[in-house]
Amino acid sequence: MFVPFNKLPDHARVWIYQSNQTFDENQISFLTKDLENFLSQWTAHNQELEASFDLPYYRFIVLAVNEKKLKASGCSIDTSVRYIKKIENKMGVILLDKMNVIFKNNNSLVSKSLESFKKMFKEKQIHSETIVFNNLVNTVKEYKNIWEVELKNSWHNRFIKNNL
Repeated sequence: MFVPFNKLPDHARVWIYQSNQTFDENQISFLTKDLENFLSQWTAHNQELEASFDLPYYRFIVLAVNEKKLKASGCSIDTSVRYIKKIENKMGVILLDKMNVIFKNNNSLVSKSLESFKKMFKEKQIHSETIVFNNLVNTVKEYKNIWEVELKNSWHNRFIKNNL
């Protein structure tokens, strides 16, 4: 059962997929309709999940489920990953590559491979206060409060901490 994202409780579980490129208006329109359709039919053990999505910065897909109503099962999570793979194919984007880092640089978002990101830090092109996106957050509350975080406070810092 699809619900508006702002109607989900803070404890709702989230999964975040980042795109290797910014979505254009047509892609956002497509995603909005397609995600609503998918989430309206998403189930666990043949029961509807209370679910929603967010598309922040035209760059991320955030799926969320109110697991107090019904937990997402392994099979339902697998179904969502297959769905994300279909989106990748339909739109020609990469959403499942975890070895890329997206960070803020002035007023824009930059996507770099982890190796390039580490090199940029070493060359002082980014710093410990650079805002990165912590796609490992688990709940809507964490998404709202610690998804955008300074590099020094993120899991990303383990890759550059020798240089802090």
